[in-house]
Amino acid sequence: MFANEPVVPTPDLGSLTHLEEVARPEVSLDVSVVVPVQSEDGEVRQVYQALGDELDREGRTWEIIFVFDGVQGAAWEKVEKLRAELGNKVRTIHFKNPFGESVCLSAAVEKARGAVIVTSPQYVQIDPIELGDMLAEIENGADFVAPWRYPRVDPMLNRIQSVLFNTVIRTIIGMRFHDLNCYFRVIKREVLEDVVIYGDMYRFLPVIAFRRGYRVVEVKVRHLQEWGRAGFFGFGVYVRRLLDILAVMFLTKFTLKPLRFFGTLGGLVTLSGALLSGYLAFEKIFYDQSIAGQPLLLIAVLLIVLGVQIIGFGLVGEIIIYSQARNLKEYRIERIWE
Repeated sequence: MFANEPVVPTPDLGSLTHLEEVARPEVSLDVSVVVPVQSEDGEVRQVYQALGDELDREGRTWEIIFVFDGVQGAAWEKVEKLRAELGNKVRTIHFKNPFGESVCLSAAVEKARGAVIVTSPQYVQIDPIELGDMLAEIENGADFVAPWRYPRVDPMLNRIQSVLFNTVIRTIIGMRFHDLNCYFRVIKREVLEDVVIYGDMYRFLPVIAFRRGYRVVEVKVRHLQEWGRAGFFGFGVYVRRLLDILAVMFLTKFTLKPLRFFGTLGGLVTLSGALLSGYLAFEKIFYDQSIAGQPLLLIAVLLIVLGVQIIGFGLVGEIIIYSQARNLKEYRIERIWE
């Protein structure tokens, strides 16, 4: 908190559970802008003015929802002044503790009154004029408009890491997205009501929405500025990103076909154990080598047992999917002509 800054009391808006129990409002506006605020130096007034002016120019009815993720201080004071000036145009949600972007977005969608949700960082990251083109894509039939910051203005090292991250995503998941790290997105409300968001899954929303059958369009946008750390991140960050990628790959490709994933993995592990066992058997038969007590024998047996168990997980998953098949829907119908 800044020095000599008065402490602004935090209103008791209840826990996340309370927010989830609030009745969902009727859709009465064109656009709801959702801004997670995660630091007290968030440029809330600049975001409001930049996006609000563009939406007014487009002739849209709109509101902006600031979700304070365990934050108060200067940013909260600025938003309170905006609310006093503008009334219901500016709305706020406040968490006592930080929950992350996924929870911020979920809570805001529950309260939003717009048919289209625009997600924005807590600063003016993208040229606001790009918002008009992104909304036009929604009107042309897109369900989800993802941005591609081009050209980038952040440090070169960050750009290289972003390119590598998105290249790995395209290689593993097989989708041609270039900038999953940009959170300035335009999304139809029905997409966010249908897609489950948790943890760091907000980063992969375009991928998940595409796999759910929604039309996802990527649009090049002008990059104005970038907040955040420059340079290399901690080792744990890279490990978490890799695990997130593997999680998304499983959720988008193998959720309804678990045996394909576990069967392939278990088969490779079992095959490794079988090859080791064959090697030991070859030495025993042709060279009369003693295999009793050899570490390779123990490793081979463990690999075979582990592989069979992994395949068993896949079979159990298939049984669960089969028993619940009537309640599962992998497809999405866009329109029916009769």
